[in-house]
Amino acid sequence: MPEPERPELFQPSGVGTPLPAVEAESVVGLGGTPEVPGAPGAPQGTGVQPGSGRARSLWSDAWHDLRRNPVFIVSGLLILFFVLIAVWPSLLTGTDPLDCDITLSQEGARSGHPFGFDTQGCDVFARTVYGARASVTVGVCATAGAALLGGVLGGLAGFFGGWWDALLSRVADMFFAIPMLLGGLVFLSVVPSGSVWPVVGFIVLLGWPQLARIARGSVLTVKQADFVQAARALGAGNTRLLLRHLAPNAVAPVIVVATIALGTYIALEATLSYLGVGLKPPTVSWGIDISEASKQIRNAPHMLLWPAGALSLTVLAFIMLGDAVRDALDPKLR
Repeated sequence: MPEPERPELFQPSGVGTPLPAVEAESVVGLGGTPEVPGAPGAPQGTGVQPGSGRARSLWSDAWHDLRRNPVFIVSGLLILFFVLIAVWPSLLTGTDPLDCDITLSQEGARSGHPFGFDTQGCDVFARTVYGARASVTVGVCATAGAALLGGVLGGLAGFFGGWWDALLSRVADMFFAIPMLLGGLVFLSVVPSGSVWPVVGFIVLLGWPQLARIARGSVLTVKQADFVQAARALGAGNTRLLLRHLAPNAVAPVIVVATIALGTYIALEATLSYLGVGLKPPTVSWGIDISEASKQIRNAPHMLLWPAGALSLTVLAFIMLGDAVRDALDPKLR
């Protein structure tokens, strides 16, 4: 009987039926490191766009979700509006907010002056529009400074650990023990200036520990990821690991917290100005106008309504934006 044919375990290259090609797609993480979707340590939120074969990063996924989120659209439009009037207040009014006529004190709305006049006879509409400049400047500059300082210090502490991490944690705990409002009353009472920069400096001084703690925790998490360990095994130095792999993957929580904090910093500036230790005349600020209007709330409620409404909308817009960004960047909420 003829001996039955046995299947060849190994076939030389080019002989016999070729094996089917296996198509493998790798996802490039935020740091530029190829990752397998779903693998432990792979950057969260990465995937392949259906039908395109192209890798999509966490930021692409986030932007894809944000464009369809009505909360993001509404808050973004509000923020864009307030930023525009902060940069170009002449788009809405040609009246000088410091041009006052005492004979018009506490008068109501009239033609050309839709919000009426305050106690000094100044146009409330013009002061409300120009007040956005100081509040937005303080909020943006303070948030940028606190995020930069806290992000760098916290990221370095989480990456290197050891005595640097312990020292930063103890220093941050000292700043956490200082109440923000009480610290502002003391600090700004000592600094005799009514401009925006002492207020910005104070907020950065007491605001960086929160963002440093967020950055530290994020770096500690990403540092244990497989793609970081693989890059280290391939000889990547500390600078390359920090800038190319850790920072892009660890920055998302810092951005979310900073966006929400921006609204609270604007409210803090208004509170300090209301108490008389923040911005001072002739600087135009919502907090100053609210402080003056609160004394005449029964006689002229319109003096309080418009600056308080503008402040509330601005703070609410930034908090809503932070919530939308958090939902888009957090893979657990998808």
